[in-house]
Amino acid sequence: MNARLARPPTVYAEFVRYAEEHGRSLQGHHHINYCVPLTPEMASIVRLPVNTPALVRIPRPDTLRVVFKTWENEATVLDAIRDTVPHAPVCLAHDWMSSAVHTFVEGVPLSRTCRDITKVDRALIEAMAEGLARLTCVDGDVVPTLPPGWPRPPESQGFLRTVVELTERDVRKPNWDRFHRMFERLGVRSGTLMRLAGRVPRMAKRPFSLLHGDLHRDNVIVTKDGDPPLVFVDWELASFGDPLYDLAVHLVRTGHDRAQRDVAIAAWTRAVRQVSPEAANGLADDLKHYIAFEKALSVFPDVMRILHELERRPPKDQWLKSATSQVHTALTAAAELLDIDPVPPLAEIWELLQKWAGFVHGAPISRGRRVPVQWTPVHDHQPRPDFHDSSVDNVLADECRAPESRLLRGTAHINAVVVARVAGADTLVVVRRPTKGPERRNDSRRLDEPKVLRAIEEEDAQVSAPRVLALGQGGRRRGPFSVQTYLGPSDGSAPDHPVDGLRPHEAESLVDQLSALTTVDYWALDPRAYDNFYGQLTNELADTVRRLPDEVRALADGIGLPGHRQLHSILSRYSVERRTPTLLHGDLHPWNLVRTCDERFGIGLIGWDRARVGDPLYDLVRHTCLARTDDRRKHFMKRHWERSLPRHYTRGWLSDWSKYERLEIVRAAYEDLDHLVSGRHLDIPRIRAAVESYAWTLQAALAELNLEPRRDNPYLLRALPH
Repeated sequence: MNARLARPPTVYAEFVRYAEEHGRSLQGHHHINYCVPLTPEMASIVRLPVNTPALVRIPRPDTLRVVFKTWENEATVLDAIRDTVPHAPVCLAHDWMSSAVHTFVEGVPLSRTCRDITKVDRALIEAMAEGLARLTCVDGDVVPTLPPGWPRPPESQGFLRTVVELTERDVRKPNWDRFHRMFERLGVRSGTLMRLAGRVPRMAKRPFSLLHGDLHRDNVIVTKDGDPPLVFVDWELASFGDPLYDLAVHLVRTGHDRAQRDVAIAAWTRAVRQVSPEAANGLADDLKHYIAFEKALSVFPDVMRILHELERRPPKDQWLKSATSQVHTALTAAAELLDIDPVPPLAEIWELLQKWAGFVHGAPISRGRRVPVQWTPVHDHQPRPDFHDSSVDNVLADECRAPESRLLRGTAHINAVVVARVAGADTLVVVRRPTKGPERRNDSRRLDEPKVLRAIEEEDAQVSAPRVLALGQGGRRRGPFSVQTYLGPSDGSAPDHPVDGLRPHEAESLVDQLSALTTVDYWALDPRAYDNFYGQLTNELADTVRRLPDEVRALADGIGLPGHRQLHSILSRYSVERRTPTLLHGDLHPWNLVRTCDERFGIGLIGWDRARVGDPLYDLVRHTCLARTDDRRKHFMKRHWERSLPRHYTRGWLSDWSKYERLEIVRAAYEDLDHLVSGRHLDIPRIRAAVESYAWTLQAALAELNLEPRRDNPYLLRALPH
């Protein structure tokens, strides 16, 4: 039931507030969406069971309006199509021009699983195009009342002219006073769109139908149960007109390459000819016109959004580089129709965006201000005689001016490489700070990183690890920081990580350093260390799965991964040999290894924030899993490790290797899925590399658990990155 005005109004308002406070946030381009179960009071109004999942949509207050709408309110569209577009969301209640409550479509947006547009599965491309084609069955008798003067079917030329005129009226004109100086410098003039409206070419006549108007991967939900496999959401830009326009918008906004575009066009054409053959009239010629016009019209919202974002906050160099590329690409695609001659080169666009940001924020973004430094040392950290407080002051002042090339980002820390005065000489150091954001790890026995590094240094263990120079709170921003020595190149450039695999001498050095960790007094670091290390890891992994967000657990279930109870039951069937515990690094992926010029080691170990005490075998197994070490190198490292340590560290290792390996493969299946769905840390190379091969990870994990993938929705598995 659609409650146009929820009765009583206070119930609706209280439910919206409840959603904001307790709902699961799902960010959108124009709305903030909250998934929340219906409360008893709200359920009685919309006549659905209590705890039915609902989606509360609230317009984003900071959104720049750069689209035109045929119908002002999405609720009117959903009301009109609910009987003719199966499985579209239903508007349960809404407050006019503000928030709305919709039915929640269980599943995962295609954009979450197919972030790389070049790797969208062919079957998914065909399914999206076929879904668009089915909309041609929805004619003018179903849609809401159209605005006055709307073109009459089958005048396709008039429809395209209306699209251009609405872009002029609702997008360019309202924002021109604010952005016109930038557009003029980019070569886009004020009368461009009106001239373009007069140049709309003649096109074949096609029957009008319902249009989605904004079908990109964010608006396609791959359902968990497969009934139906795909659902289109976010109908606020829906319209009524030439169906070829909907196909063109879809092709442009999904970013399909040429081969994918051909697949989508062929699938759309096949489907349309079965339900509305006339909708494909003149496709070969007219689709090119629609695509060209869509690219030309997109220049205005694309550039305006970038300028709006520049006004909100000063950009980082990397973001500005990406924005420059986007503006250049948009101008190049629109140059012919908008008479942009010449298109400004990348360097000129970069300079224009820099000047825009400098004007808006009052100072050029390329210059950092030397901010006052206020910090407090950690009391239990013994000051070093070679690194005084004045050196810390200078380091923290320079931290805010570190260029993007000297900011090294990880999942848990951000590291700024700066020059410091250490023992009377200029030395590169790292200011290491924890990042803000959700922390879902449950490594209950993780050790304090500075204490671990201090212990390694005091024991003089033969391990190439950073030295801690200072610990404190504050400085450039709130929160704790540590200053550590830098193991990367002497010119301050990014470290060389062995992402292509360890060389023979590096593999030998890594094993030797793992052996050297046995010389560190683990009891002083963790006096609670106990024998059942494998059981501890199993409990932690099961608890991590239990605490995953709802959408991640739902997708995991949909592809066949077990819940936390079943997972614990499977993994706890195994046990490992009792071995003398030792200090472990805990996270030896390739990006925590650094190639150094130190001939004693050749490879350095950084990122000790997951250090713990446990089975010495675990560090080696986890490294080979994270690095995907080939069998030949793995065999060498195993045997060298066995020969390097006394038997009480290695007994029974051969039969236990596969048990730890199983644990790590399964762990990766859940952790990588979490990154895939949430989108967190995908700018970090190791996370991106892991996510891009997720289908392989899932297959390996299910094989280790002796389970089969679920096939309720065949598109769900196809949507996973291969």
